Amino acid sequence: MNVAEICKRNLVTVRPYEELAVAAQLMREKHVGYLIVVEPALEDGTYRPIGVLTDRDLVVSVLARGTNPNTLRIEDVMTRMPVVVRADQSTGRAVEEMRRIGVRRLPVVGDHGELFGVVSLDDVVDALSMQLQDLAGSIRSEQAIEHVLRP
Repeated sequence: MNVAEICKRNLVTVRPYEELAVAAQLMREKHVGYLIVVEPALEDGTYRPIGVLTDRDLVVSVLARGTNPNTLRIEDVMTRMPVVVRADQSTGRAVEEMRRIGVRRLPVVGDHGELFGVVSLDDVVDALSMQLQDLAGSIRSEQAIEHVLRP
């Protein structure tokens, strides 16, 4: 299974020059803890991920240090040059990257680096649980069929 099959396409994005308070409000309104910071790609009108901002970034880098969030822009706090995974890569590869850098989510990009979606460990677990359900169903079907054919 590849990342494109399981990633979320309904993304919440922000621009680097926006106020940090706007990002926090957006997280609250959209019930998300992860924003992808984007810049437009002038040649094709798509967006490229240039950073990510998490609710943890807000807490650890701003609130815990006593910094006034109203004086900061997203670019002041975001993680720049995020590790991304291509839509055509396997979910196993995405999990390897998440484990390597210690994150739960990765931006997903298309062939030309354009933003495609976001994949999370939750997405992977959901997909694996569905596959396990299918496997269990196959075992139950096999047992039921054998019981009918060989009483």
